[in-house]
Amino acid sequence: MKMDILLGLQWGDEGKGKVVDVLAPQYDVVARFQGGPNAGHTLEFDGIKHVLHQIPSGIFRENILNIVGNGVVLDPVILKKEIEGLKQFNIAFKKNLFVSKKATIIIPTHKLLDAAYEKSKGDKKIGSTLKGIGPTYQDKIGRVALRVGDILTDDFQDRYTALVEKHKTILSFYEFDLDQLPELEKVFFEAVEFFKTLNLVDSEYEVNTYLLEGKKVLAEGAQGSLLDIDFGSYPFVTSSNTMAAGACTGLGVAPSKIGEVFGIFKAYCTRVGSGPFPTELFDGDGEAMRKEGNEFGSTTGRPRRCGWIDLPALRYSIMINGVTQLFMMKADVLNIFEEIKICTHYELPDGSKVDRLTYEFNTQDAKPVYKTVPGWYTSLAEVNEYDQFPQALKDYVKLLEDELGVPIKMVSVGPDRKQTILR
Repeated sequence: MKMDILLGLQWGDEGKGKVVDVLAPQYDVVARFQGGPNAGHTLEFDGIKHVLHQIPSGIFRENILNIVGNGVVLDPVILKKEIEGLKQFNIAFKKNLFVSKKATIIIPTHKLLDAAYEKSKGDKKIGSTLKGIGPTYQDKIGRVALRVGDILTDDFQDRYTALVEKHKTILSFYEFDLDQLPELEKVFFEAVEFFKTLNLVDSEYEVNTYLLEGKKVLAEGAQGSLLDIDFGSYPFVTSSNTMAAGACTGLGVAPSKIGEVFGIFKAYCTRVGSGPFPTELFDGDGEAMRKEGNEFGSTTGRPRRCGWIDLPALRYSIMINGVTQLFMMKADVLNIFEEIKICTHYELPDGSKVDRLTYEFNTQDAKPVYKTVPGWYTSLAEVNEYDQFPQALKDYVKLLEDELGVPIKMVSVGPDRKQTILR
């Protein structure tokens, strides 16, 4: 059996949580492979909205195992709150949630470092969520980080103290106030004790054993491909590999064991934080799109930047991920437009046109070249199957399929899990 991968193709917030929830009944295992509490996967069903930050999105399905892989950075405090918030749903965490001992831990001073680094950048800040993600991955690469398995050792307190002293030296350089640290540490160590009660495992063995047994595994990514540390709009990116290859390193699965790669994208584009965004709208259309789509960060609450769909960016993400199926989300947000624009190329300052995201993408003043198509300009609230789509929406889907060269197998027309149309 091969492992399927589900990931975002834009700048995050594509609707991955909802799709995992919809697909989950087809799988035995859902596994997160990177990112941390900067992710916000929103699921909506039975009239209730749920936002998951670190727990895999299959947790609401009682017969599915959920694994947090080694590529994830975990905040014990946030994980504890997340689990406590879900207790009302009688979810069997002891049975269905497993955490890799090799996952890296976010400690309180990582958050302080995150704030200090971002403040020091001034107008050039990258738009960090200030959850400590970047500094934690820095320590991981620097080989000084603490991992989940370390909390089970007798000298964990000594290891923790040694790392905090390194951080204090850096924070003193930035003259950063440490008054809040004692209270942060108190809550942190309470959460660590709770953490010890969870299923802490060597998850690479777990995942590979399930595959050998013929069980179906879905790897769930966080953020989006255009935020990848290597292939995203650097430096306005996250600190992990958000693309399909990250599922291999983030779960310990060989590339030869990868099956389908599901790429999720919105029918338009959004972005949180700084960085290039060629199709961003600064007019009434952008504000209407934000309002109609409720485009505010599920983790930060920040208003998302909104714009028309960007085909060169999508083609790039499809290429680097080897996407085999596409899922289009939030088609209903475009209900309000009589005309819809599609970016097909970029026009550069010298007048040339390109359809690639080259190395210079971050610094070039790329002007989008649009193709305008008719909108469907009607509600999709009563749509239950593809045949009921307005012709203009069918045409939009077909045009995108032809341009991208990959079939669009799912179209979401509303926030509820029932408003997900399979083609």
